[in-house]
Amino acid sequence: MKHIRNFCIIAHIDHGKSTLADRLLELTKTLADRDMENQVLDDMDLEKEKGITIKSHAIQMDYTYKGEKYTLNLIDTPGHVDFSYEVSRSIASCEGALLVVDASQGVQAQTISNLYQAIDHGLEIIPVLNKIDMDSAMVEVVTDEVCDLLGCDPEDVYKVSARTGEGVAPLLDAIIEKIPAPKGDPEAPLQALIFDSVFNSFRGIIAYFKVVNGSIRKGEKVKFFNTGKEYDADEIGVLKMQLKPTDEVSCGDVGYIISGIKAAAEVKVGDTITHVENPCKEAIAGFEEVKPMLFAGMYPVQADRYEDLRSTLEKFQLNDASFVYEPESSLALGFGFRCGFLGLLHLEIVQERLFREFSMDVITTVPNVSYKVYTTRGEVIDVHNPSGLPAPTLIEHIEEPYIRAQIITNTEFYGPVMKLCMDKRGVLTGEHYITSNRVELTYEMPLSEIVFDFYDKLKSISKGYASFDYHVMGYRQARLVKLDILLNGDPADALSSLIHEDHAYDFGRKICLKLKDLIPRQQFDIAIQAAIGAKIIARETVRQVRKDVTAKCYGGDITRKRKLLEKQKEGKKRMRQIGTVQVPQSAFMAVLKLD
Repeated sequence: MKHIRNFCIIAHIDHGKSTLADRLLELTKTLADRDMENQVLDDMDLEKEKGITIKSHAIQMDYTYKGEKYTLNLIDTPGHVDFSYEVSRSIASCEGALLVVDASQGVQAQTISNLYQAIDHGLEIIPVLNKIDMDSAMVEVVTDEVCDLLGCDPEDVYKVSARTGEGVAPLLDAIIEKIPAPKGDPEAPLQALIFDSVFNSFRGIIAYFKVVNGSIRKGEKVKFFNTGKEYDADEIGVLKMQLKPTDEVSCGDVGYIISGIKAAAEVKVGDTITHVENPCKEAIAGFEEVKPMLFAGMYPVQADRYEDLRSTLEKFQLNDASFVYEPESSLALGFGFRCGFLGLLHLEIVQERLFREFSMDVITTVPNVSYKVYTTRGEVIDVHNPSGLPAPTLIEHIEEPYIRAQIITNTEFYGPVMKLCMDKRGVLTGEHYITSNRVELTYEMPLSEIVFDFYDKLKSISKGYASFDYHVMGYRQARLVKLDILLNGDPADALSSLIHEDHAYDFGRKICLKLKDLIPRQQFDIAIQAAIGAKIIARETVRQVRKDVTAKCYGGDITRKRKLLEKQKEGKKRMRQIGTVQVPQSAFMAVLKLD
């Protein structure tokens, strides 16, 4: 066990984690040169295209240090705030972490929050300064920032360039010297923590685990602690670039198990694997349940593909444990699912992955957060969807989730960032100057305000320099109203939203204008209205397409023309009564991107 080191790489988005992982794999010769490519651990097409890591990836490397052979288990993690759940799982299965900071950008908000998470779990932190080869690198300044943050000496900060490979070799020695070996009892009953799982259409579910106590051998009967289900360990092994079968995974090591599990519900990330004969007394703690921040409805484009969508979401949930869903139905869209996401980027990624990996095309409704509604009968109802709101006469008050947001920015953008936060109903609770020209602002603001376009706006007003991180801090009372969108008097429930009273009028007007451009013209007028209860606050009309019925009349009496026009008018009236308005998918997506 003393020759095993488990560590992860944590950093803000785009600070070079995956590139550093490439260099470590090269130095330990884990991959042949011909297999090497940039960001080799990002194996999804989507990750390569967007240049972000979406899932944390585990890989085992062998390294010889002072004549002794060591096994290094590396977990590369995502940097975006929406995928911070993946980071918490990696931290739970490691003893140390490389904290990577970009020398040209300095300490960012996500760096700080990941660091606190790692310190809470008692991980050994090795600070690494990356991109020192860049012209814009501020090595001394950023080193001081890191030292302030960690309370370490400037000599303890490793300066590397992951792109060129400069300074990476001493880092491998530091991992072995500074990161402690895993603690555990090889003789105790088996206790292994499942930290990830994937679905393979030929072999069933593959669970990745870390052995905390005991060891696991091929062919043994094992059971999952929380579900109580028993299985045979058909194949176990370690995670190289491909899965590599072995006969035993010993205490402290990281590996995978295939036992022919077909049902997705049987594997829970954070569960404990133990032996059937000699089970452990209790499950491994230290794993928080994921709480979705954002809810949106997902419906199949063809209504008869509902069951296909259900099985697709089950398989998808294995690859992404932070995704949750439950069935729901809508008047306009039929049967579908209410899905929970960690943020808007997560929603976008899930939709794209469903299409690419399972060729499942879905309609997504306007996302919203969950509210607590206190009724006059003394009940408390969780509402994820505006259509689930009780009648206005029964509502005593509504509470919405609040977050504590940390924003780090240059002092020159101080004004615009404060204005943006105030527009989003934020309250400044603290400011801290990290250096003379960088400031950390702490705000308390409603989660619903940052769901749509807050991150994009923050990036554009700060020219990309501001970084943002948030934590949910509980519920507070708010003046919220339900805004309905009516098409020809019928509510389109997929477009309705819960919104703050002060913003309702502007938002309603914008939606009506947007829908006017997007809904195709029909043979009759379409009235688009925004309403709060019975009160209409905005209206636009999509004009009808008219056929010139009087074209064949040349000359003659006016009554002949009038007769034809009257006949057309009757037809229009009848058509309007039975005609329905189809809302295109682009309209649902455009509502999300309202300025």
